[in-house]
Order: sequence, then structure tokens, then C-alpha cells
Amino acid sequence: MDLEFLQSMDIQILVGVAVAALAIVVSAVYLFASTKSKGCLDPENFKEFKLVKRQQLSHNVAKFTFELPTPTSFLGLPIGNYISCRGNDSQGEEVIKPYTPTTLDSDVGYFELVIKMYPQGRMSHHFRELRVGDYLVVKGPKGRFRYQPGEVRAFGMIAGGSGITPMFQVARAILENPKDTTNVHLVEH
Repeated sequence: MDLEFLQSMDIQILVGVAVAALAIVVSAVYLFASTKSKGCLDPENFKEFKLVKRQQLSHNVAKFTFELPTPTSFLGLPIGNYISCRGNDSQGEEVIKPYTPTTLDSDVGYFELVIKMYPQGRMSHHFRELRVGDYLVVKGPKGRFRYQPGEVRAFGMIAGGSGITPMFQVARAILENPKDTTNVHLVEH
């Protein structure tokens, strides 16, 4: 009887260890899946993203490429939403301004902002001073508009100046989705 008792205890211990290991694996998968589906943004708190590339497109427009935490990370910005960027103006005062990335969540590992810098623009000063290796402080997603594929038959857009980036984001999402048959019409001023 003592041998049977010990064998049943060994089986109970093995079952307990197996159940605990399974619980750990399930928890890890859930945590990974919930983190992955959420993206890198936080709507309540500002987060820092490192500038890895700056490309001057014209005398007052540049494309800024920011690194996400891992090569497989994505921003987590619904189509039609924007982010709030925080920086300092020429007087050292804090400025917060909305921007729409030109990248989509299908662009993993990074996001890009195309910024027109105005001579007297408070946030423009911050972007003019931003160098590769510096960090941009971002919060989001923000906004109430969210584009849903196939929601409308045609999407008409009128944009000018810096307003082109939100339209670019929506148009790109439509054109890159083979299942989305929405017609896009863009008038740029």
C-alpha cells in the first residue's frame, strides 16, 4: 500500500506540474496576443519613439522615420485617426500638435511622419531641431473618424497643405486592400 500511495502522489505531482505549465503557456500566449493586437500607442500616456532617419523632401518638408520597439511591432493607429506629438518651441515651451502618419499598421517596425515646417510654427521648431537618435514623444490614437473598408461606394477628398497626410493614409489603405472596392477621388489644393 505504501508503494501505491507513493505512485499516486507522483502522478498527482506530475499532473499539477503539467497543469501549471499549461497555465503559464496559455497566459503567455494571451499576453502576447493582446499586446500584439493593441499596437505600440497608448491613448492615455505619452511614449517615446527614436528617430532613425530624416529625409529632406523640399526646403520646408521632411520625412521622419521613427523606430518601434521591435521589428515586428506596429503602431496601432486605426485608419483615419491621428497621434499627438509633444515637443518644445523656440522659447522652450511645451507644444502638443496632432499629426497623421503616412504609414499603416502593415508597415511593421517603424512609422513615418511627413512634416511641413513653417518659419513661425511652434512645433515646426521642434521638428527642425530633431536629429537622428533623438526621441519624439507621442500619444494616441486620437480622433473619431475610422475608415472601414467597403463602408461607402466612393470616397471624395479635398485637401491642401498639411491636410494631405490624413487623406494619403486613407487612400493608401483603400488602394492596398484588394478586397476594398471603394473608389477614391482626391483634389489637392
